[in-house]
Amino acid sequence: MRARVDVVAVMAAVLVLAGCGAPGSFVDVWAAGPGSATGDTEIVESGFTPGEGPGVGEPADPAAGNAVAVLGTLEVKGRAPKTGYARTEFGRRWADIDRDGCDQRNQVLARDMEREVFKAGTHDCVVLTGTLRDAYTGRTISFTRGQGTSERVQIDHVVALSDAWQKGAQQLDATTREQIGNDPLNLIAVDGPTNSRKGDGDAATWLPPDTGYRCAYVARQVAVKAKYDLWVTAAERDAIARVLGSCPDRSVPTDDDALLPAISLR
Repeated sequence: MRARVDVVAVMAAVLVLAGCGAPGSFVDVWAAGPGSATGDTEIVESGFTPGEGPGVGEPADPAAGNAVAVLGTLEVKGRAPKTGYARTEFGRRWADIDRDGCDQRNQVLARDMEREVFKAGTHDCVVLTGTLRDAYTGRTISFTRGQGTSERVQIDHVVALSDAWQKGAQQLDATTREQIGNDPLNLIAVDGPTNSRKGDGDAATWLPPDTGYRCAYVARQVAVKAKYDLWVTAAERDAIARVLGSCPDRSVPTDDDALLPAISLR
């Protein structure tokens, strides 16, 4: 049986990182680009308020889906080598894993956008135009399918596939890896340039520029890693814990939640 991080220890780490009630600090590493709010490194304060949230002696029940508690069940290990990683290790790009006749990219576009117009004859599958309220930046983006315009809205793997590969996915079978690559729980339609800046970063190196979405973002990462038995590094665990310190009652999203627009779960 693999060693697990004690929930109480994780909660204690959160409190220590938060200064035992005094505001802590977290350096958010992300590269600013056109339209970004700032080009400087951002300092974000977070932490438990004394008397609020689950106490150290009373950890939340992972069965209830509390994100802090579920985080405490994830194995903590170093990052494995990237050797052997390729996008094809996660199956065909945008496969129709639910076999409803519509690929996952178009399904996520339709889920996360508003006022969609679909290509005729595709049974409301192929999205031609729409409007995205971007969860990562808070901006509203107009989407038009086509060369030179489609990339304005990209589909992000919340847990990047390269990150998943280095934290347990290489040990999984091909079918399960294809599920990770196409699972709606792990997919969000977002601003293209912002997604490119994220790359394959985990929570220790990248968080959404819109601070109001960070709790939802890391809770979704925890949900995906728990679902597929992927591990976290110590730095990643601590970064997620710091974010969840400001929202200790946050639940991890479920597969049913993954059917809802990502922005609605902020």
